[in-house]
Amino acid sequence: MRVLSLVTYPRPFYDEEVTALRERGVTVDVVAVPGLDSADESRSAVDYLRFYRTVLGTARADYDLVHANYGLTVPFALAQPHRPVVASLWGSDVMGSLDWVAKRSAGHCAERIVMSEEMRRELGHDAHIIPHGIDFETFQPMEQAAAREAVGWDTDGTYVLFPYDPSRPVKDYPRAERIVADVQADSDESITLKPVYGVDHEMVPQYMNAADALLLTSKHEGFPNAIKEAMACNLPVVTTDVGGLRERLGPVENSYVCESDIDLSARLADVLASGRRSDGRVHAVDLSVAATTDRILDVYQQALDH
Repeated sequence: MRVLSLVTYPRPFYDEEVTALRERGVTVDVVAVPGLDSADESRSAVDYLRFYRTVLGTARADYDLVHANYGLTVPFALAQPHRPVVASLWGSDVMGSLDWVAKRSAGHCAERIVMSEEMRRELGHDAHIIPHGIDFETFQPMEQAAAREAVGWDTDGTYVLFPYDPSRPVKDYPRAERIVADVQADSDESITLKPVYGVDHEMVPQYMNAADALLLTSKHEGFPNAIKEAMACNLPVVTTDVGGLRERLGPVENSYVCESDIDLSARLADVLASGRRSDGRVHAVDLSVAATTDRILDVYQQALDH
């Protein structure tokens, strides 16, 4: 099978997916939107015009299907009329300011992939729920003292991980600061909220294992990769009720999905007081790269059978 894969900006989870597909014998050619070196920058109309021309030119080759990754690439995938299109939507493309692009174009695709049931409802079209896979060899539990030494944290400290850039409004870092301040007010221990972003992906497991809890205060999500990575590392999670996390974290010990600031503060205090890890890893087996690759291949076959 030969696949033309379109992407706005390749993220680590996307690169892992492409690698896994190639290991299964799929020929994957990647075309990314030009014009930037960081996922946080913006592109011009000229960049997208260049992308359009590249897609049309490349698609003349003998591909079986086109896989559009992220909503902004879907119209460009549909611009070539000869191959079925599979659309993978990542979260903000369905729930953000440009959601109309994905919602209007996704219905014309042969198959659609989303990260959660919440995303599927928001999209308004039938879709397969396949979260991005996690490399279980990279993300696994390790000794906390060694992890803290690797990231330069005090061995005796108490650390709450915030795995995003605080400047991103949808992640609501000010709310995380309020929650930690509330917990600190009733604790004799010094609690440090640690935003971690822009680090090499290979270092993320060390941060996950160095922390005592992960706090997610997002206003909306697809299915956050940070939560899956935390589960694989048995890092306790305290989170707002987004991205289908209530169902996913329901059976996980020492992890909580919360409705209010009062609940977030109380549950975070419980987690830190317990001093225990979660058992998230055993509840995330279906999120391995191998498992999600199997499901993507099934979707490819369904698209070809249309």
